[in-house]
Amino acid sequence: MKRFTLFICIALFSLVSIAEVQVGASRTNIYLPLLQGKRVALMSNHTGMVGDKHTLDILIENGINVTAIFSPEHGFRGTAREGEHVKSSIDEKTGVPILSLYDGKGGRPSDESMQKFDVLIVDIQDVGLRFYTYYITMVRLMNACAEHNKHVIIFDRPNPNGYYVDGPILDMKHKSGVGYLPIPVVHGMTLGELAQMVNGEKWLTDGKQVELTVIPCLNYTHQTLYRLPIAPSPNLRNMLSVYLYPSICLFEGTPVSLGRGTDKPFLCYGHPNMIHPSDGIDVKRYDFIFHPTASTQKGRTCYGVDLSGMSEEEALKKGFCLDYVIDAYKALNMDNFFFSVFFEKLVGVDYIRKMIIAGKTAEEIKATWEDDVKQFIIQRKPYLLYEE
Repeated sequence: MKRFTLFICIALFSLVSIAEVQVGASRTNIYLPLLQGKRVALMSNHTGMVGDKHTLDILIENGINVTAIFSPEHGFRGTAREGEHVKSSIDEKTGVPILSLYDGKGGRPSDESMQKFDVLIVDIQDVGLRFYTYYITMVRLMNACAEHNKHVIIFDRPNPNGYYVDGPILDMKHKSGVGYLPIPVVHGMTLGELAQMVNGEKWLTDGKQVELTVIPCLNYTHQTLYRLPIAPSPNLRNMLSVYLYPSICLFEGTPVSLGRGTDKPFLCYGHPNMIHPSDGIDVKRYDFIFHPTASTQKGRTCYGVDLSGMSEEEALKKGFCLDYVIDAYKALNMDNFFFSVFFEKLVGVDYIRKMIIAGKTAEEIKATWEDDVKQFIIQRKPYLLYEE
């Protein structure tokens, strides 16, 4: 898919500063009247901020009866590791019960928990990827709210990867905790827009729909390069990692380390055997040595590629790119043993592994999903809240 006049637009819109964008949570005049006399639950975490104040505190200061908090992956304060089961607890500052969705019960609140509120507010900073799990938590809660006739209100926030759409559409036979909807790897939508699409396309269980209200951002378009004021999760520490994440996360389905446990997560990749790259790979590139202390290749010396010096502009231009995975695949010469079953959960389709093994280039593989992406862009259009 040609990214329209994407990078011309980037040059024009990059002057839009973060101060000019108003997130949904800042628009109290719109949503406070909707909450009067209601018992409110809040799905949020450390990113649910308006300036230096958390949305939870704003609600309580305005007399809203917040009866529960739902915390997604990484917990309410954003400090838990990926996939870690976070126990239910109490928010120390406000005394509001925190009901974890990663407590070993399938990510779905109990019927008892659902009786504690009338309205669910979702206010969390997403990064716009199919395998970034915050949207999955939102959809699971939408399912529960549809079943229990609860109102869902999304306090919308910009998508830092919202300027393009790319990647294969999820084949639903690969549906998992890192891929939940028939959308591309990079869907280019805010959570508010995605929630509207979930409702409109009847993607909830049994085709149900939920009562849904979105409080949109102000002064935001899909070409606004929104810089995140807070790291959305522990391993996405700067904007370069956010831009590289769609591509580098695919290494989770391989033996290659992407730098977890170092000071450059999602900004490098490597493996103990990359010191001897295969024919056709530039040996000089494999001069970065690191020692991951988490996840793949823990405790082993890895040789690989350091991407931390890449400019944000270059990362923006590359977008979702298979070059890194293909590069490592050729260097390690492991054939099909390079891939785990998790790779298909991330990319969402069977054909990418096969095409990489067959020696296809990134551009040749990309061509296979371009028509699907064009169709998705048409499909999502009725649900967009912001100019493309």
